Amino acid sequence: MTTRSALLILAALVGSCAEFPALDTVNPDIGKNEVATENSEMTERYMSVLCTPVPAPLSPSSSVHALRPADISGVYTLGMPLSNRDEASRVVSRLAELLSIFNPELITQHMDQTSLHPRSLLEEAEELSLSLSHKEADWKFVLLFVPTDSMCACSPHLVVDVKAIVQEVEATLQILQQRLHRTLIHVVVWSTFHQQDNSCECMRNENINQRLHKAVLLKTLQDSLNQVLENPVWHSKSALFTAVLQPVPVILEPNSDSGTTLPDLNQIALQLWMNLLQPVTGEAEVMDNNDITIPCPTQERPFLQTKINSPTHRKEPGYSKASTLTDPVMGTEIPCTDHSPSPTIPTSVHELRPGDIKVVAALGDSVTAGNGVGAKTDNLLLVIKEYRGLSWSIGGDENITTVTTLPNILRQFNPSLTGFSEGIGGKDSPKAFLNQAVPGAKSGDMVQQVRILMDKMKNDSRIDFHNDWKVITMFIGGNDICDFCIDSAIHSPSNVINRVRQALDILHREVPRAIVNLVEVFNTVLLRDLHRDKTLGCPTWLVQLFCSCIVKPKDGSYELQKLNEFNRGYQRAMQELIDSGRYDTHNNFTVVLQPFFRDVVLPLLEDGRPDRSYFTPDCAHLSQKAHTAMARALWNNMLEPVGSKTFTLSLTTATDLKCPSKTNPFFRTAINSNYTFPGPPPTPAPVTHWGSDFSCVNTAPSNSVPTSAHRVRPADINVVAALGDSITAAFGAKAKNLLQLPTEYRGVSWSIGGDKTLETVTTLPNILKKFNPNIKGVSKGVGKKQAGFNMAVSGAKIAGIPEQVRRLIDALKKDPTVDFQNEWKLVTLFIGGNDLCQYCYDRLSLSPGNYSHHMMTSLDMLYEEVPRVIVNIVEILEIEGLRRIKRDSLFCSVFQKHVCPCFLLPENDSPELAEVKWINQELQTETERLVYRGRYDGREDFAVVVQPFFKNSILPLNAEGRPDTTYFTEDCFHFTERGHADMATALWNNMLEPVGKKQTYNNFTNARNNIKCPTEEHPYIFTKVNSLPSSTTPVPTTHNTGLPLSSDCSANVPIWLAAVLAVIGLLIGWAVTWLLLSCRARRSKRRMMVAEEMKGTVF
Repeated sequence: MTTRSALLILAALVGSCAEFPALDTVNPDIGKNEVATENSEMTERYMSVLCTPVPAPLSPSSSVHALRPADISGVYTLGMPLSNRDEASRVVSRLAELLSIFNPELITQHMDQTSLHPRSLLEEAEELSLSLSHKEADWKFVLLFVPTDSMCACSPHLVVDVKAIVQEVEATLQILQQRLHRTLIHVVVWSTFHQQDNSCECMRNENINQRLHKAVLLKTLQDSLNQVLENPVWHSKSALFTAVLQPVPVILEPNSDSGTTLPDLNQIALQLWMNLLQPVTGEAEVMDNNDITIPCPTQERPFLQTKINSPTHRKEPGYSKASTLTDPVMGTEIPCTDHSPSPTIPTSVHELRPGDIKVVAALGDSVTAGNGVGAKTDNLLLVIKEYRGLSWSIGGDENITTVTTLPNILRQFNPSLTGFSEGIGGKDSPKAFLNQAVPGAKSGDMVQQVRILMDKMKNDSRIDFHNDWKVITMFIGGNDICDFCIDSAIHSPSNVINRVRQALDILHREVPRAIVNLVEVFNTVLLRDLHRDKTLGCPTWLVQLFCSCIVKPKDGSYELQKLNEFNRGYQRAMQELIDSGRYDTHNNFTVVLQPFFRDVVLPLLEDGRPDRSYFTPDCAHLSQKAHTAMARALWNNMLEPVGSKTFTLSLTTATDLKCPSKTNPFFRTAINSNYTFPGPPPTPAPVTHWGSDFSCVNTAPSNSVPTSAHRVRPADINVVAALGDSITAAFGAKAKNLLQLPTEYRGVSWSIGGDKTLETVTTLPNILKKFNPNIKGVSKGVGKKQAGFNMAVSGAKIAGIPEQVRRLIDALKKDPTVDFQNEWKLVTLFIGGNDLCQYCYDRLSLSPGNYSHHMMTSLDMLYEEVPRVIVNIVEILEIEGLRRIKRDSLFCSVFQKHVCPCFLLPENDSPELAEVKWINQELQTETERLVYRGRYDGREDFAVVVQPFFKNSILPLNAEGRPDTTYFTEDCFHFTERGHADMATALWNNMLEPVGKKQTYNNFTNARNNIKCPTEEHPYIFTKVNSLPSSTTPVPTTHNTGLPLSSDCSANVPIWLAAVLAVIGLLIGWAVTWLLLSCRARRSKRRMMVAEEMKGTVF
């Protein structure tokens, strides 16, 4: 009867509430877990994050290789970093919290470092062993930290220093292994990664690439510890002790404003936890700082991973036999027969032969400095070395038969060439000569490099500064790209090219007889393929330390889109600078753009994987094989006419060197190529409107008026309406001064305005007019006289939306031009800004819970009273970016903070700001939860859709990479007509994107051709239902308008399932009743028969 009773109870629950928690979250023990709608959402929210403990065996494990989280009785630490002790303690506490899910009685103990003389690891190990001597039967987890902040990353004794630390760790492990039993040790390399590290004298050298040196230090220490812990002595199959190295160092990265933030510590704790459960072999995946996901033990893998119980993964060699680091020969055959210079020293740069070049020089970053070029083993320490003699544009090691570089090619035409670099060393080493590239250099360093280069050329006796012809190659921009996501303003294409221009201007003004090669920055996105393929063993975590903007963005993300845009923006800016003709004002100087790096084809092996042999051990710099191809490509570019230069480089394709011809024996310049400079781009005419172009073809309505909201085409919409606040009222949208700011320009409102046409005013109704010219309800002009169905009220909060809905319903019913029952309506609701901006003054009434309640009340009214309607709910924008909007005016500084005090007044990183940012996210979450939990799925002719383009609001930037104030009114808060135009386009595009795949950001491009079109495959406005695959699309049950809503439940179940379960419950009830009655009848009949028999025996 237990099963029957449970089903009857379930049927009864379904009858009272058709929307109950999803079946996979229902506790099978119904008697102990009755439905509690108030707690179910909270429980579901937490249980989606926390791990459910895997059932443990009755007795603790007898082997460290079968150790479960629940077996751990205590967490202990050694070697806590002194400089970041507090942060390390908080990380350990978070890790202990995770373990306490499995063992609530878990204890945590740190070895104190309170004395004036810090103890060594060995002393701490002795003390820990003594303190745990009475816990022989308990399983212990020890975190052994290996801090690196006291080490000097650029020290010439780095190898010795690392060896000393590794030996101390090994000795510590030996003590622990001898004196502790039932112990799992995790060794953790810990580092605080600062942009500027002055921990030792050499790191103060501005020519040192601090980030690269620090990264190499971490990798070297990590690899050395890994070699020690590979020793089988730590991994005995029968031992009660083992030691494991965390596969990725812990790197504490303070932000630029206030130091470490709590989410950083959370991520570090999760990194440690994840590596507790992961196999210890192979390359560990680096966690994304934006995602909080807690991995859990499983039935298949319930243990804390060790070397013994981990699946063996064969790590692919960094350089396979098919992909060797260096070819035996890196030389090149010179096919040219005429090596002679000009008969007399030319006086024009446009008549310069290869043999006329007397001096070579180079400017740039680590690529030109030759970092790691000569590395012949997979040794990351070699990446620090600057193999300047092998550098593609300036190296002069050996000769062209063994080393291919631009100087070695030129030496075939002029053996007395000078200026090239040789051997290994920094820019100040004697053999570096005119190779003034500095590892880590950016565009802003070019002016200084130019100054130093000129001094060297003027003061060296081997160079006749005024008469010798010079080739100077500048290659810069890679490090700007690496940091563009940290500060997009500083590293914007316009700012980068301005700094390059300053350096070139100095050369143009002060260096005679020179031809400058400006080499385009290469497409850095291809490096991502190296780090995406985990079989290559690339140290992705290390590259993130000095070039995070390239490897961190997810595929398809906005950040990756911006990376591509900036990369191409640098290339275009360089082209425009040279095409301006500013460097062709006299005959003894020119700058030529060499574009061979514009599109690089990633070299692949026969099995289709990227060929690592073209890259140094860090998978970020280029090896000698790549430098060889670059030198050949640069030479060929120099001999190709301007306007017809090769702009694609395939590193694996054999490239023959070109030769000067009898008809064109000169290096090609714009002048001798008869190239016509396009000049600077024309100044665009002043923008007089913010219209859009329309190119859609499928604009017809349905053949008959649809009866389902999931089959509505844009042309089927007859009526538009809008609810909201000052944004929808278009407060100050066209204001030219402060006096006009309070004016409501409703005719240009993004979601409801109908002024003019789409070609001059971009609004949602003007887009819809292209499908149905007779659209009704639009607002026009200024104020409320022609507001149409624009019910928005400036200053409104969510609590005022039900009143707006009531006014809208009344207006729709009273308007004689509207067929209330039969015409399809589109209602857009955008609200919440004022709730958020005033939240700190009334936390109770402006709470996310009340926000959801008022939103539900408003939607309930539309659901119950308005037929044939689609409702757009636009999520509240992410307001944080508005803190960066600044304009040099009194009105902006005063009014902005007055309009939104709770968001704009708090200090950076203050608890008040953190709270309101969290509320911002909660309002977005509550909106999605309300709309998509099934409450409004009961009507065929009603749909409500969240349009999330404001969920991750992207601040619009101008050409300098600074916030573009033309999108904002005089108060630096409300949107101008330009902003409304972008919002309208984003809303429309969201409507044509399926639920779950909608764009969640607005990038404010203001391009005229951004409007999406319905397709033949899907001509409808997307809803939750028609976003599902056709095979699984449920058919909503049709109900009459006005049907009362069911009680609010926390999750949803299809109505048909509720009906089926109710019928099943009823049938089971009948069956049980019939069985009870049948049993009672049989017992009654049996008693009657016994009575009759008894009567027959009476005397």
